[in-house]
Amino acid sequence: MNSATTAHSVGREPNVVSSRRWWMLLAVSIVLLIATYALAVLTATGQGLENTALRGADQASPADSDEAWESLGNITIWSLGIATAIIGLIGLLRRKFILAVVGMGVIVGGQVITQALKRFILPRPELVEVTGDYTHNSFPSGHTTIAMTVLVAVLLVVPYRWRGWAMLVVMTWAVSIGAYTTTAKWHRFSDTLGADLVALIVGSIAAIILLRAGLVRPTAQRFKLRVVYVVIMAIGGIITLGLGLFIGFSAAAKDLHAPVIEWDLYLTANSLATACSIIAALAYWATWRRLEVVI
Repeated sequence: MNSATTAHSVGREPNVVSSRRWWMLLAVSIVLLIATYALAVLTATGQGLENTALRGADQASPADSDEAWESLGNITIWSLGIATAIIGLIGLLRRKFILAVVGMGVIVGGQVITQALKRFILPRPELVEVTGDYTHNSFPSGHTTIAMTVLVAVLLVVPYRWRGWAMLVVMTWAVSIGAYTTTAKWHRFSDTLGADLVALIVGSIAAIILLRAGLVRPTAQRFKLRVVYVVIMAIGGIITLGLGLFIGFSAAAKDLHAPVIEWDLYLTANSLATACSIIAALAYWATWRRLEVVI
């Protein structure tokens, strides 16, 4: 081996992790958050379609409505505090104070951003004539933000070998919360999508912080069952997204006050809320493929 080859080999750093993936995810999430707000909240068409979907939720079965209300009711300030404390405890048990702080910061930061956007920064102008509670601003969804940031925090703090099992439990729960908010008429689809994007934003920032702290490294571990779960969720997300878009495009050009169209648009909102939460969760998980936090 000549000196040039030796120098090239020595200079290579195959285990160096680039932050580019998280910067790209951060930028895309910010752009999509702005676009979602602009299209769904700042246009009469967006408001009209989503208000129709809210009216359609009145046709959901009592069993579905009760399940949604019960699941959302379990998310309280106390349960949020307990979940945040557990995340911090896992980080401390791994002997990484910064991991505990970043993990808890994802959940707290997600709520700070969501509540600031919803209450102070992003108004909901009255562009269509409505009655009832359809004029209140609910973008982004606080409940969906909680669910998705807890998911992100769990992915960050649990050991790599347990990541698949943790995501099986938490992701399955988290992606259902957005759909439940549409069934309970607490939120519109755009609210859940906005919350997904807020979670990706704080998750990307958290990953960059951990990387800058030197706590992220590649791993050679592989788990086949984890791949099976990801594939199943991806297929389910794609199918649900496709069905939601098909039903939505078929109904959008028709009379928005017809009961059947209200039902169709509710199904669209419910399907898209589920699908987008799945896609957001898998997108963030993909940025951590074969990467772990150093213990």
